[in-house]
Amino acid sequence: MPDAAPVPWQAGKQRAGAGARRRRRAAGGAGTTGRLLAVHGAAVALVLGVVLVGVVRDFSAHYQRTLTADLAEEVSEYARAARVRPAGQSLEAFSRSYLQTHLLPNDHVLIVALASHPTLGSAGAATLARSPVVAGWLARPPRRSVERVVTLPQASELALASPIIAGGKTIGVLVAAADLAHLQAQTGQVALVGGVEAAVALLVAMAGSFLLLRRILRTVAAVTEAAMQASEGDLQRRLGEGSANDEVGQLARAFDVMLARISDGIQAQQRLLSDVSHQMRTPLTVASGHLEVLKRTGVDNPGEVTETIDLVLDELSQTASLVDRLLLLGRALEPDFIEVDRIDLRAFLRDLFEACRVLADRRWSLGPVPDAVVFADQAKLRGALLNLVDNAVKATQPGDVIELGASCQDDVILTVTDSGRGIPLEAQDAVFERFRRGQASDQRGAGLGLAIVKAVVVAHGGQVRLESSPGKGTTVTIALPGRRLEVPGEQPGGQE
Repeated sequence: MPDAAPVPWQAGKQRAGAGARRRRRAAGGAGTTGRLLAVHGAAVALVLGVVLVGVVRDFSAHYQRTLTADLAEEVSEYARAARVRPAGQSLEAFSRSYLQTHLLPNDHVLIVALASHPTLGSAGAATLARSPVVAGWLARPPRRSVERVVTLPQASELALASPIIAGGKTIGVLVAAADLAHLQAQTGQVALVGGVEAAVALLVAMAGSFLLLRRILRTVAAVTEAAMQASEGDLQRRLGEGSANDEVGQLARAFDVMLARISDGIQAQQRLLSDVSHQMRTPLTVASGHLEVLKRTGVDNPGEVTETIDLVLDELSQTASLVDRLLLLGRALEPDFIEVDRIDLRAFLRDLFEACRVLADRRWSLGPVPDAVVFADQAKLRGALLNLVDNAVKATQPGDVIELGASCQDDVILTVTDSGRGIPLEAQDAVFERFRRGQASDQRGAGLGLAIVKAVVVAHGGQVRLESSPGKGTTVTIALPGRRLEVPGEQPGGQE
């Protein structure tokens, strides 16, 4: 009976529930995006801050080293000029003349303090000399060159004090200083430019992260919604069409593949249930009908009773065989269906050939068999080949040929060939499906033999192919992957 359509308030409730789920997913996605952006932004800001501090510090240190080199050059230039001063000119007179004639950069200051002489200096020297640090150097000259940052009321200066030595004795001190205002201005400008660049980089990184996260989380949200729809029975939605060829696109396509396999599995299960119900109905109906006839006519005739019992037992036997084959097909879908053995191909086919020769009066033949080792489930591979041989027996008459063959190329190839009536072209595409027969007159079998063969071969990772011409015979080929073989040589087979 078809399901009743939901009444209006039920439909409204379902739509409201779907809308609430979408709102919750949207809110969850936005929250996730916000949290991830916050963490990413904090990390990027921290890194950019550390880089900016390092850049400013390196610039300041480099600028200060440059100033120190300039001040050292001023000291060296004074010393060179003092060494070549005119003979008889005192160092104090030279220093006074030097300070008057020597051109200094605007932000540089020189102070010369000689023992027992007034302190001499260039423009701005008076303010620098009042600094406690510089005053200490002037009162007590250092033994070697000393560099310090001196803080003045209006500015800060980098000062370099170098002793003036004559006759092996320290007779005074030369102080060279440079204003740091330009350094501070340049450092501030570098910090400002670097801060702006860091802010732009942070904004670009946040925008890029937002777009990437939105795309990723949109796919995740779509996967979540599709999974919820699948849990409610809707398996038709697909996500991967047009997706980029990256991890997110691969996720969408992999999810589509999973949905497709689930959908195919459900459809196959539905078809199987339909086929099984159809196939089981016939023998059960036959058995039930004969038992009802026997019940109505009575059990006085022992012959009829025996005939009915035999017929019912035959139908039940066929039903049990059908159930066993269906169970085998169902087991073929399980991961542990195949138990791999090491099979000597030559011995395996020789034993199979000997077992087949007694099945029917046919011209049996075994072609050349390679000396190969195949890694496969021996029992199930043997069963699949026996199914093919059984079909070949049913399709042939006494005197017809049935040949088993094998070869090793990239794959190991196993063939069963018969010279029987063949399979009509319109039926060849469907013979590997469940409950399909190659001939309409083949009513003795259940139509599961070739389906089982295909399931076994596919479980081994191989392929099965059929070539048939009506009236000329049929060849079924099983190809197992080449990684399963070792091929030392080849040996001829035999025939009857």
